[in-house]
Amino acid sequence: MKTPFSFKHLLFLGGAVLYSLQSSAVKNPVDYVSTLVGTQSKFELSTGNTYPATALPWGMNFWTPQTGKMGDGWAYTYDADKIRGFKQTHQPSPWMNDYGQFAIMPVTGGLVFDQDRRASWFSHKAEVAKPYYYKVYLADHDVTTELAPTERAAMFRFTYPETKNAYVIVDAFDKGSYVKVIPEENKIIGYSTKNSGGVPENFKNYFVIQFDKPFTFLSAVSENNILPNETEAKGNHTGAVIGFATQKGEIVHARVASSFISPEQAELNLKELGKNSFDQLVANGREVWNREMSKIEVEDDNIDHLRTFYSCLYRSMLFPRSFYEIDAKGQVMHYSPYNGEVRPGYMFTDTGFWDTFRCLFPFLNLMYPSMNQKMQEGLVNAYKESGFLPEWASPGHRDCMVGNNSASVVADAYIKGLRGYDIETLWEALKHGANAHLSGTASGRLGYASYNQLGYVANNIGIGQNVARTLEYAYNDWAIYTLGKKLGKPESETDIYKKRALNYKNVYHPEHKLMVGKNDKGVFSPKFDAVDWSGEFCEGNSWHWSFCVFHDPQGLINLMGGKKEFNTMMDSVFVIPGRQGMESRGMIHEMREMQVMNMGQYAHGNQPIQHMVYLYNYSGEPWKAQYWIREIMNKLYTAGPDGYCGDEDNGQTSAWYVFSALGFYPVCPGTDEYIIGTPLFKSAKLHLENGKTITIKADNNQPANRYIKEMKVNGKSQTRNFLTHDQLTKGANIQFQMSPVPNKQRGITEKDVPYSLSFE
Repeated sequence: MKTPFSFKHLLFLGGAVLYSLQSSAVKNPVDYVSTLVGTQSKFELSTGNTYPATALPWGMNFWTPQTGKMGDGWAYTYDADKIRGFKQTHQPSPWMNDYGQFAIMPVTGGLVFDQDRRASWFSHKAEVAKPYYYKVYLADHDVTTELAPTERAAMFRFTYPETKNAYVIVDAFDKGSYVKVIPEENKIIGYSTKNSGGVPENFKNYFVIQFDKPFTFLSAVSENNILPNETEAKGNHTGAVIGFATQKGEIVHARVASSFISPEQAELNLKELGKNSFDQLVANGREVWNREMSKIEVEDDNIDHLRTFYSCLYRSMLFPRSFYEIDAKGQVMHYSPYNGEVRPGYMFTDTGFWDTFRCLFPFLNLMYPSMNQKMQEGLVNAYKESGFLPEWASPGHRDCMVGNNSASVVADAYIKGLRGYDIETLWEALKHGANAHLSGTASGRLGYASYNQLGYVANNIGIGQNVARTLEYAYNDWAIYTLGKKLGKPESETDIYKKRALNYKNVYHPEHKLMVGKNDKGVFSPKFDAVDWSGEFCEGNSWHWSFCVFHDPQGLINLMGGKKEFNTMMDSVFVIPGRQGMESRGMIHEMREMQVMNMGQYAHGNQPIQHMVYLYNYSGEPWKAQYWIREIMNKLYTAGPDGYCGDEDNGQTSAWYVFSALGFYPVCPGTDEYIIGTPLFKSAKLHLENGKTITIKADNNQPANRYIKEMKVNGKSQTRNFLTHDQLTKGANIQFQMSPVPNKQRGITEKDVPYSLSFE
């Protein structure tokens, strides 16, 4: 039941009493979320590289206070003192930067536009940052700004002092923009073309801003020049300033929407706000987040665990971004970031599969499969509109990272039971992408000719990160093979991918017991040093990448000489000092983040190693996985502004925590298995879309009791180190008995080991 939003609700949002939060853990999980987690970041050191996204789950438009300068990828940083505006953003990360952005800023006093002159001091003590609501006091202007979003629109509420000089600045940014003031309608329209790549030539983000107070002043702005009484400006950098006199405490509302399709569609998107008041929009947004987040109920005495968990859950539900709109006939349409046409159907963007294939997409397949079904439809459209599946989309094809992990994203969805989209087109797309490359992007496979001919990407053909590419392509080939088998494709089609899935063996060095680059003559790199970063690897070193054989851990164990040797190599990751390798190349933030965490060469802040500790479940020492998973959760995640240990990366690092806190993790997307870790909470309930419930209870789960003494599924003891998707989606009752000491007799037999290709 909806309740009126009041001043008391605002107090609650800002920080209710501890008892209230504890008593509403299940009913109102969004109250635990801080959107500021990860914002205390900078170029040199990432503790998330996030911004406080005020949005609805998977919304098309996000909003954020802007502390950085126009074009700065670090749009909001926790240590900043001033806010320059409130930006509509589509930025997936500071490294990819933004597109289609514009900013709104209320000011008082002198007439200004320049981003530095209009900036205002603010304090976190006068700031409320929730997924569905943002509020801050702008001290220099004596204005309180509040914001509430829908998927494609938002409403601002500005509370002004008594002044004859109250203004609102609209900054359409540089690199090509247009603004028009329509005073008779209290309206500003325009568009921004600012982007950082991955867009067609006709790209525009059209916006409309509707005020509820007549303008007594108006001005277009061109190249920072304020042009009083001019209503229109078009050029490199445009904007507008409108003004009015206000009484003390007077409220002015601005209704805002945008569209990638047309100005008319932007007006249509504005109707998402309906006739709702600002308070109703806040309440509606809170209800949406609570509805989606309440699909996972957790119980714990430690409120910091709850805050960290639900803040991570929030980040797991932002990307991929919806990039589709609803036309006047109620039909789903999208502007194609691939060919510039307006086409029917779904489109999603702003995700790097290199990051998110690992557990973000498997998380969607378990908890939000209907969303990923739409995303798979979007992939069909992306292939039809460009000839390739994206590997890093923002909004179109981008040249970032390595691998061909669209194969994993497509295969895992279908293996996990998603249907209702054109899987045959996706099957063709996967085969095409495995044997081609889209120039200037990461889509397809860079180095595919070398890989297909030699069984690895050679290190002397002008293609860097060759070992990393080889390892990911081998896994990607396995994903294609597995999907083909599921689809009933003939062996004449699938056998080549099964064969290539073993190509990881071609870069394994038996003396080093690690992955090492080779030239096209088959000679290993003579200058190899396991701690050296980059070069033949991607944002890591051989210690990080040598365990990236998701689909065949047993094969890797065999290469390393058996379980004992394999476990020694795993143990070594945590023993070798983090400072080693720092001199191997110019410093990048991932190196520093690994070093300062004091966990040896374990670099959780970067994705390739995030599954590694779960591999102890394959090698007869599952209690070591339990130990290290809890260490990682306890040491590397918090609910504070420095809450991550590296880039959050579009939900991947957050989804790792969500899965791991529940007690299992999808090491190999494309299988139907979730590998057992160690549950963090006393109990959890997962309410699945099919109406079934997964109940997880962890008896005696004290902070010191990180080890699994016994595990039961539906009342029957289970020693297997994995759960299956079928087990979970039928509804399951999972009970852990926790202990302060490891049970070294559990999970150590052959039947307890999860899937490996070598077992086929």
